[in-house]
Formats: sequence, structure tokens, C-alpha cells
Amino acid sequence: MLIPSIDLMGGKIVQLVQGKKKALEFDDFEQWINRFAKYPLVQLIDLDAATGTGNNAALVRDIARLLRCQVGGGIRSLDAARATLALGARRVILGSSLIANGAIDVAFAQRIAAELGPEKLVFAVDSISGRVAIRGWQEKTKITALEMIRALQPCCAAFLYTHIDTEGLLQGFPIELAPGLRNATSNQMIVAGGIRSQQEVDQLDALGVDAVVGMAIYTGLMSA
Repeated sequence: MLIPSIDLMGGKIVQLVQGKKKALEFDDFEQWINRFAKYPLVQLIDLDAATGTGNNAALVRDIARLLRCQVGGGIRSLDAARATLALGARRVILGSSLIANGAIDVAFAQRIAAELGPEKLVFAVDSISGRVAIRGWQEKTKITALEMIRALQPCCAAFLYTHIDTEGLLQGFPIELAPGLRNATSNQMIVAGGIRSQQEVDQLDALGVDAVVGMAIYTGLMSA
């Protein structure tokens, strides 16, 4: 399954390269909402909230009312997760809050799953150079993606693995990683990071892995 992504920064739709350099910027929301309306799921990320530089809550609310979204960015507490669901999100994406003092915080994952239900939760596993990165990809841990997935599997409906090394570069996702990720959990597995063609999406789908696509759609490399 292809999952289109909408990344928000400064009140606009943007695309970043490896979470740092802004490559594209759009303020025509209606065009993209109309194009993505046919999809069963859209990924909506508030990058300002993720980096602690503000938020785009009003836009998140407006878009989540029109599209079926899983929403992430700066959701680091139970209250924040509840507030995001109240905006209309179908599911919330958590990442940084799942790691405390350099270790996987299983207790927090269990607590939020008990409160909201695993079906409302997507756990982000953002990897660079083989290690999980948190706080808007600005802090690298010693934890591997597979360690995080195996420890937290009972507490969520899906995992979102982002390969930061290739994110936004349109060089393709390292498909050789997909079988290991798929075999690590029975939950929905979603991957992102450099996907540039429908062929890649189809390859991942054949492995039982869903694909988040952003840059390739916004540059016209892939149709949506």
C-alpha cells in the first residue's frame, strides 16, 4: 500500500532532505488534499512540533477532517496523543517518547497503549547509520531498529521505519532491509526513506510492507 505523506512547517507543506534542508514548499493545500483523498491512509507530520519550534495544530485539524490520517510530530505524552486524536487523527505516531535515558521505555509504551488502545498507536523507528535517532532526528541513540520493534510489538498497531540515510534523496529505499523488518513483528510494517518508484512500492507490498512516499510524489516522479 502506498501512503502519501504531508509534512508541515511554518504553515506550509514542505519536503526536507534527511530532515534538515528544505527542498520543496507548497501552500496550495486543496490540490494535495484532493489528490490524496482516494487513499485509505495519509501520513501527516508536524515538523515544527517535532523540533520544538512551534506547531501547525490548526492545519493538522483541518487536514485530518478531510483525510484519513495518522499524525505525528512532537507527540511525547499521553495528553499530547489524546489532543491529536481529538483533532481528528485516526492514529498517532510516537517516537522520541519511547526512549528515555538512552533506553527503550517499555513502561511508557505499555501505559499509553492501556489508555488509548494499541490500535490507535504507530511507533516510529527512525534509523540513521543503523541506530535509532530521536528528537526530530537530532539525537542518535545506541538502540537498533530491530531491538525497538521487538521490545514494543505488543503496544501498537504499526511500526513506521524511516531510513534517514536515504530520506528525501530519491535514491531508493534499501529493499534488502525490508524482510528483516517484516519478520520482526506481526504488526503492520510501514517504511519510508528515498522511495522513488511504483516498482519499489510494489516490491515492498509483495513483502507485506507498506510504503510512505513524499518527495517522489511532490516532484512528479510518481503519480498520486
